[in-house]
Amino acid sequence: MSEDISPAMEGWEYRPDKVTARKIKGRNGKDKIQMRIELGLLQMEAEGRPDGKRSYGKESLLDYHLSRLEQYKTSHGTTRGFELSKSDCEKLYEEAVQYYHRYLSLFSLKDYRGVIRDTDRNLRAHNLVLRYAADERYKTAFTRHIPYIIMMNTKAKALISLEKKDYEKALKQTKLGMERIDDFFQSLDQSELSKESEEIESLRELAGEIRKKKPLTHLEELNIELEEAVRRENFEEAARLRDEIKELQAKN
Repeated sequence: MSEDISPAMEGWEYRPDKVTARKIKGRNGKDKIQMRIELGLLQMEAEGRPDGKRSYGKESLLDYHLSRLEQYKTSHGTTRGFELSKSDCEKLYEEAVQYYHRYLSLFSLKDYRGVIRDTDRNLRAHNLVLRYAADERYKTAFTRHIPYIIMMNTKAKALISLEKKDYEKALKQTKLGMERIDDFFQSLDQSELSKESEEIESLRELAGEIRKKKPLTHLEELNIELEEAVRRENFEEAARLRDEIKELQAKN
């Protein structure tokens, strides 16, 4: 059998401006994801670790290190002192890249639940490194990707709601995603980055698209803002919004 992959790419042109992917059935009957890249294609498993490998008997390297952490906590009564070595961080980063390629592919295929699964997974990996990496350089390397992962996770959730025509929930989810990114920058004492965040702007644009599909009434928007103010424990703003809602309802 020829090892030339040209037939698999025939009629499937590479688009540098767009992620293009497809689902196929593997020889074992399981779904696989293929992403078109400039010099060929990437093929990934649809479930589990994208390359199909296991790490120390676990589904992924992340799962292995999470089990190590639990064992350490059981033995020491605390997680203090637990560390991820340089090699650990490098391999976790390489693994996260695999999931990144898959969730980009799944997003292009509108498999939003798969996107949520893989972005949640990468957020856990990034948070693990931020907390336990022995070398600060690796914390920095992982940190810069978190706003993007939150954005993709948020978009997937909002688009699922949009498919169900639950416009109010979709809008709440985009706003929550923007707040999560803003909170992340606040945690780094870099709140100024929120103003220039491409991820926040992208979610703001999605919120605008949602409003165009089914514009909310002023009362609906006020109720959404009230829920968010209560969630953030901004009680002064919540009180102001309640007064505005009562006034509006009295007029109607």
